[in-house]
Amino acid sequence: MVRRIFLLVALVAASLTAVATGPVSSQTVDVGSDAVKPMIFVHGFMGSGQQFESQALRFTSNGYPAELIHAFEHDSLAYPGSQAEVWAGIDASVESALAESGSDQLYLLGHSQGTGVVQGYLNSDPARAARVAAYVNLDGGAGGTVPEAVRTLAVWGEGPADRQIPGATNVQFADQGHTQVVNSPETFEAVYEFFLGQEPRYREVVREASDDIEVSGRVVLFPENAGATDATLSVYEVDGTTGERLGSPVATVALSGDGSFGPIDVDGDSYYEFAVNRSSEPTTHHIYMQRFVRSSQWVRVLTSEPDGLANTFWEPSAHAQNLVVMRNEEWWADQGAQNDSLAINGLEVLSPTKSPRTNRTIGVFLHDAGIDGRTDLAAKVAPAGLPFLIGIDLVIPAGDPAPGTTSVRARPRNGDGAEGVCIPAFSSLEHRSSVQFNSYHRLLNEDGSSAEGHADPTCAPAPAAPPEPPAPTTTTTTTVDRPAPRPTRPPTRPAPPARPRSGSASYTG
Repeated sequence: MVRRIFLLVALVAASLTAVATGPVSSQTVDVGSDAVKPMIFVHGFMGSGQQFESQALRFTSNGYPAELIHAFEHDSLAYPGSQAEVWAGIDASVESALAESGSDQLYLLGHSQGTGVVQGYLNSDPARAARVAAYVNLDGGAGGTVPEAVRTLAVWGEGPADRQIPGATNVQFADQGHTQVVNSPETFEAVYEFFLGQEPRYREVVREASDDIEVSGRVVLFPENAGATDATLSVYEVDGTTGERLGSPVATVALSGDGSFGPIDVDGDSYYEFAVNRSSEPTTHHIYMQRFVRSSQWVRVLTSEPDGLANTFWEPSAHAQNLVVMRNEEWWADQGAQNDSLAINGLEVLSPTKSPRTNRTIGVFLHDAGIDGRTDLAAKVAPAGLPFLIGIDLVIPAGDPAPGTTSVRARPRNGDGAEGVCIPAFSSLEHRSSVQFNSYHRLLNEDGSSAEGHADPTCAPAPAAPPEPPAPTTTTTTTVDRPAPRPTRPPTRPAPPARPRSGSASYTG
């Protein structure tokens, strides 16, 4: 699996200016306008529809109907071998979106590997291209082509300034990362104006009334994007300072098919845990998110099979927590004043060598590598070397039941301050833990004034860290025959990649 990923990364890399416009007006969407059409987003390598959630929320903040915004998701590791299947899937998504809306055309958007998918799709058949009113190419490979009849906007992030799609409107945001450019307010403004011919009233997400919010989405396996089946999703309201559950689940869903759930009513002033239990494994996967600020149909709960890729990166421990922290915006740690911060129980875990800008880090896997009870933030540990993911050798004190709280605190370079989530310090023998941060950081009220940003709660104390064991000493030993040690994980689970790195739950390309 890991070797396959490296080969696919090479293929993606090999394939992988400002806009001049006239005067435009600034207002919310006229839903009766012919310009208001369905749109479908196609993600990149190791990505999902989650990468478009920020922009979807900005569109709905401006009055765009939520039911017109879709994502087409597939197993990006199987592409291009799965090309025929993927194109047929896009056909089905297009036909469904057009039938539901009554429109005869729609908008397509692709990111990274997804730009190659969409370009190939549009060039494969004039009938396919005829159903697309406009296409947005988000930081894909240079030199691609799109049928002349399809109006195209190409948005580029950091990198060479001479990249372009011939005949398209090409715009570059050179200070934005490869995944950041998908989610940025600057890209939103360019796409909104390109589709609708007017500036948006709001360039940031607008808060909804806290008692008016409902969420829905999918529980999907990373990185295949298959729905989690034979599983149960339980959604709990939790204490914002401890992550402890406040009573019974607010929703319980028996997952099947594509892993869809919702809509579920939530309170915008509360925090929630999304717990996934599968009959095929004894562990519970606990996924924690920031407070919801408006209704969303694009929530993605990323999990994996017991023997899936993500579970090969670490070993279970009775005394340490295995934690994935992800955000659909790169974590930079070598950019000075433009650095991001990620602190676990007050300890900064990002460094210039672990998360340089060039690494495009999206997911951070934190675990006690080797189960030796020692923290080594500089060590190369799994999933080192994989795209978008890093590993951090960190002992996060934990137990079962959780003896305290783990503080997860981020300070995004594009935000207005710290953002945090407090979670129970579950050990990793029977628990997996993930925290998903938003890739949008500034919020507005309906009158356009700045709203309170994402919260930074003060977490309850963490468990006391056990004393670090002494460093191993070098001794002369005599080799004797003895039985092989018992495996610490089920024999069906693949061995982790050779002493690599990190990574976590949300993935893009």
